[in-house]
Amino acid sequence: MFIPLHDANTLKHIKVQWVTLALIALNVAIWLFTSLESEQAAQATTVGLGYIPAIAFGHAVLAQGLEIVPEPATYLTYAFVHTGFWHLASNMIFLWVFGDNVEDAMGHLRFLLFYVACAAAGALCHGLLGMTSEAPLVGASGAISGVVAAYVMLHPRVRVWVLVFFRVPLPLPAFVPLLLWIGQQFLMLVIASGGDVSWGAHVGGILAGALLIFVLRRPGVPLFDREIVTPRAVRNEPATGQTIAAGTGGRTAQRFPWGRR
Repeated sequence: MFIPLHDANTLKHIKVQWVTLALIALNVAIWLFTSLESEQAAQATTVGLGYIPAIAFGHAVLAQGLEIVPEPATYLTYAFVHTGFWHLASNMIFLWVFGDNVEDAMGHLRFLLFYVACAAAGALCHGLLGMTSEAPLVGASGAISGVVAAYVMLHPRVRVWVLVFFRVPLPLPAFVPLLLWIGQQFLMLVIASGGDVSWGAHVGGILAGALLIFVLRRPGVPLFDREIVTPRAVRNEPATGQTIAAGTGGRTAQRFPWGRR
């Protein structure tokens, strides 16, 4: 539907989105490593690190020599394996545009835990919808879906430049493209069968992200672009009886100790 290009949303609590950058670097490094392997070795990596529901739920056993990590670890490792450049690029663009502000709202460590939890939730949902499937699930889209859900709950009104239908650049409030994208994932989960896209992993990540943002965001970080803004002139001044209210629309009423503004 669209490709995110840029959001006008500065960081408020951290200087650099270290975890977001590290996740992008790790994904790219693993893709470069696997792309240099032979086709047979790349397939073995996909099977050994990918999440396979039939194995996770005890309906099949991985052939000897193919296991790279213990089966429970594949709930996470699958999210760092990508099958091609565009598979990698599409996920990393979403993480680059939206991950920094979610990390800013949570802090570095909690954002890392959030990302891991959304990835695991995506794999679990995918597996529950097809317990006997022997096809490996790979890609970061489950975790990225959680990031998208958290972002739209934090900053629905922030302007985001998106490339609509891969051709038309438009600045839109974040809730417009992101809610459409989220709705598409639920719709496709219902109507689509087969194919190469795991809509279940997307939906699992979305649900996890929407729930976890409530408990993992920093204390005082508001949802839905509601925030209390202290005027710079009195930011460091004690002010008895000061009340500052920011609403979701209309004029903002403010009172100051020395009278009206």
